[in-house]
Amino acid sequence: MLDAYDYIIVGAGTAGCILANRLSEDPSNRVLLIEAGGRDNWIWFHIPVGYLFAIGNPKSDWMFRTEAEPGLNGRALAYPRGKVIGGSSSINAMIAMRGQAADYDTWRDLGLPGWGWSDVLPVFRRLEDHFLGSGPHHGAGGGWRVEAPRLSWPILDAVRDAAIEMGIPRSDDFNTGDNEGAGYFHVNQKRGRRWSSARGFLKPALGRANLELVTDVLVDRLVVKDKRVVGVHFRRSDGSHQLARARGETILSAGAIGSVQILHRSGIGPGKWLQEAGVDCILDRSGVGQNLQDHLQQRAIYKVHGARTLNDTYHSVFQKALMGLDYAIRRRGALTMAPSQLGIFTRSDPTQARANIEFHVQPLSLDKFGDPLHRFSAITVAACNLRPTSRGTIRITSSDPAKAPSIKPNYLSTDEDRQVAADAIRVTRRLMKQDALRSLHPEEYLPGPSVGDGAEALAKAAGDIGTTIFHPVGTARMGKAADSEAVVDASLRFLGLDGLRLVDASVMPLIVSGNTNTPTAMIAMKAADIILANRNKVV
Repeated sequence: MLDAYDYIIVGAGTAGCILANRLSEDPSNRVLLIEAGGRDNWIWFHIPVGYLFAIGNPKSDWMFRTEAEPGLNGRALAYPRGKVIGGSSSINAMIAMRGQAADYDTWRDLGLPGWGWSDVLPVFRRLEDHFLGSGPHHGAGGGWRVEAPRLSWPILDAVRDAAIEMGIPRSDDFNTGDNEGAGYFHVNQKRGRRWSSARGFLKPALGRANLELVTDVLVDRLVVKDKRVVGVHFRRSDGSHQLARARGETILSAGAIGSVQILHRSGIGPGKWLQEAGVDCILDRSGVGQNLQDHLQQRAIYKVHGARTLNDTYHSVFQKALMGLDYAIRRRGALTMAPSQLGIFTRSDPTQARANIEFHVQPLSLDKFGDPLHRFSAITVAACNLRPTSRGTIRITSSDPAKAPSIKPNYLSTDEDRQVAADAIRVTRRLMKQDALRSLHPEEYLPGPSVGDGAEALAKAAGDIGTTIFHPVGTARMGKAADSEAVVDASLRFLGLDGLRLVDASVMPLIVSGNTNTPTAMIAMKAADIILANRNKVV
């Protein structure tokens, strides 16, 4: 048995690293951080293009898969999650994106005080060390480094110009509260290297005597006594079992999938599900594992002519050598690339009150992550529905901690989502026909010219080419105490148990209108404020 801690944090991902840093600032707080993955001592965790090697690799990825999805015409998808300190911030797209001000105002209007845009903007600013410096929208000196991309592509400039030609405004900063526009994404990098939550928050704190990091251990369950979480039971890689005692709070930060798994194995969740998994139910909380939301993208691919793409460079030994040399000498070039460089936020149809689709545009194409790039020049123009109405589930199927959960996102299960998907493909086709791209003779490869423009044909095509952008949220959402489907309150305290909070993407009541890593970091920063303000009440 380990000693007692003031705070036990389960999961050293984006949120957990921030919490560990903030909660251990006070030397009187004894903090234990538990991580199922290992240290980030592999070169591809740090070179930005390393996501190509980290995603789909059991060394760095939990290798989850969804169930076969009816909305995707029976396909199952890989569902990557980071298996390392820094969590998914160590393998993700590095896109620094907050979403829209209206997202957070909607959270506030659901009865969650303190989560409106005016409340969270100061937290975002305090979080950041932004290349634009301190100002009304950004901050400097925080642990979350944000920089401009270190390369551009003429082909992407042309797509941006095509978007402007369509009437979409140019944007040099998507993070001012209204992200409608076309421009290059800002990225979590520093001088050409990935900037994960581990690098920005955990490593600077590891020298503190009051912070202990344990890696390569799998949390089996929470220990509950008299409706209070009093510890964490975990298993080491050698098969031995240990118990860490919490004299203060236990904080689950294992993500929208991992936190649900731990709660279910602890007997906390929908009673029927737990019974079917062979787990005794100690607290029937129906919302645990419900409300899964994710961004589904339609990966349209267009062949282009007379323009350089990464496909061409990838298959040239000489060009690849130049890429490596450029990175080694200047920390620039293709090895600094995030998976997507150009962003376009717009509306799927004129009736939308605000931008509801996001394009991730890439100067490359491939069938799926892990496969080689195509041998023809092409770009990927992937559009996703920012605010899907489909809701899915995550649930364990066994009490065995090593067994993967059942993941059912239920993509395209609502008429609204199918309509937005079809409209998004129409917008993509219109974008690629603009005069700014005429000289490149774009040729639709996916979904393909044989796919008609009717709603039914496009919805089926969306199911054929749709894939996740790896943004699962909402599986333990915030809500009012009277809400039977809510899991935590506005202070992220678990409803029905003392001594337990959830702090990760699982608590989002509604998915944000953009990439989800930076919002998760903000949630952790805000949670630390709440916890530290309450520390005198910790017993």
